[in-house]
Amino acid sequence: MIQGNHNTVLNWSSGKDAALAYYLLQQDEQYNVTQLLTTVNNEQDRVVMHGVREELLDLQAERIGVKLNKIKLPTSPNHDVYNNAMTNALNGLKEAGVSHAAFGDIFLDDLKKYREKQLASVGFQSVFPLWKKSTVDLVHMVEQVGIEAMIVCVSEQKLGKEFLGRKVDTSLLNDLPKGVDPCGEHGEFHTFVYNAPYFSSPIPIQLGESVHRSYKNEAGDWDAGFWFLDVLLD
Repeated sequence: MIQGNHNTVLNWSSGKDAALAYYLLQQDEQYNVTQLLTTVNNEQDRVVMHGVREELLDLQAERIGVKLNKIKLPTSPNHDVYNNAMTNALNGLKEAGVSHAAFGDIFLDDLKKYREKQLASVGFQSVFPLWKKSTVDLVHMVEQVGIEAMIVCVSEQKLGKEFLGRKVDTSLLNDLPKGVDPCGEHGEFHTFVYNAPYFSSPIPIQLGESVHRSYKNEAGDWDAGFWFLDVLLD
């Protein structure tokens, strides 16, 4: 069992899983979250995958009161580009006295093993506060603890654009199509947190336009479309 108060970096996606992971880490005296780490698209100034504007990401960190570190990446980084950028960021955090890295992953075993291997290579311990918890229970927990999040990105193959802007709460569970994970753990949807019990105040927002984007890998054998909701500062 890990002992002591470990300086920890939380991989902050801007969404509900990272927000809930932070909440649970706050309850555990073993960990002291001193840093947040987020990947940002350096061409569009938006959070990778979630599509959230960088200014809203900055406001989240400001409301939490924890230092935010950004990894700037191109729109479609290859494996080596991503790994090198992450390794450089972790080495810098290690020099700042951080020894543990936390993630909001829930049940994707391959992803967990990848993260653990990458972290071990630079001398970090990994932490997964949500690991193997029921995703239905996690949605209930999000609502119960006062984390307010809305859907800002959906995979068009798995969820309709009408879910953009929906709040993550019990009513959402009743409306999700069969086969869609309640937390979107298979990439069905991504969220943006605009309020949490540890925010100094809510982030005032308004909803902008919905935008469709398609992405392909370098080999050309993968093509996926997503709908994004542009969230604006009010």
